Amino acid sequence: MHLTIPKDYKAKLSVRETEAAIRYIRETFQDEFGQEMHLERLSAPMYVEQATGLNDNLNGVEHPVAFTMKELPGETLEIVHSLAKWKRFALKKYGFKLHEGLYTNMNAIRKDEDLDNLHSIYVDQWDWERVIAKEERTETTLKQTVRCIFKVIKHMEHEVWYKYPQAVYHLPDEIHFVTTQELEDRYPDLTPSEREDKICHELGAVFLMQIGGPLKSGQRHDGRAPDYDDWQLNGDILFWYEPLQRAFEVSSMGIRVDEAALQKQLKLAHAEERAQLPFHQMILQKQLPYSIGGGIGQSRLCMLLLGKAHIGEVQASVWPQEMLDECAAHDIQIL
Repeated sequence: MHLTIPKDYKAKLSVRETEAAIRYIRETFQDEFGQEMHLERLSAPMYVEQATGLNDNLNGVEHPVAFTMKELPGETLEIVHSLAKWKRFALKKYGFKLHEGLYTNMNAIRKDEDLDNLHSIYVDQWDWERVIAKEERTETTLKQTVRCIFKVIKHMEHEVWYKYPQAVYHLPDEIHFVTTQELEDRYPDLTPSEREDKICHELGAVFLMQIGGPLKSGQRHDGRAPDYDDWQLNGDILFWYEPLQRAFEVSSMGIRVDEAALQKQLKLAHAEERAQLPFHQMILQKQLPYSIGGGIGQSRLCMLLLGKAHIGEVQASVWPQEMLDECAAHDIQIL
């Protein structure tokens, strides 16, 4: 457990005012985001069958919450870590055409998460996915999409400021694009998280690109499952967050693997056995559409726009008593 207490922190909204703001942000953002990105809202599962290979493996060491059900003897069901793979399957299942897409509310449990101001075992986000052409699997497409999402987040900031001027956290007006290799070249003696803090403090808002593969040093900047994002065409939207003096991730996204990238990345991850799973076979046999997609943290966005010190101020979860006591002593109102 790691907890940062901002200096002289004072909650600017009561718990009930915060709850009203949470509802406003969530309802308004998803409508504006869906319209701007031309996405339809779909219902999504909370759990999937283990044998399908549809769950997100994250870094490969986290264990999903799993259970069995009476009517499916012998089948293991897993609470999703994310819907990264399910969404691409849904594009095919529901007949989405070129440049059409979907978004959905995703609720996940990541029981092995290390808890701090930004991390909870409960993950809630808007997961989204859109069909693109094979020739659109480019950095240009990726950057255009990032700028579109940034535009919606900035517009949401202005709307929150109109309703809650005393509480809104102001964001920079521009987002910058930096690769993980450029960061390593620039700050070779810093850890990956320290590099993120450094560049976000300097630039304000950054889309950090090319996450998952090994850098020149042989190390990876951060882990990414090998079977959804193309590690050369993905990234995270990061902001400098003054209350906590650190980089603040709001979204992870990317252009999805094609058949060649999947084979390459499974080999790099020593996970070639996954190629036999149904989802992976559909990619290798070109049965799924090429796509771009990602997730935008719902609680993260609320926390960012309202200038909160702890994600527990904008979502209901479970926390160690030690953390609860420390937060209560510093006016951090955990829900």
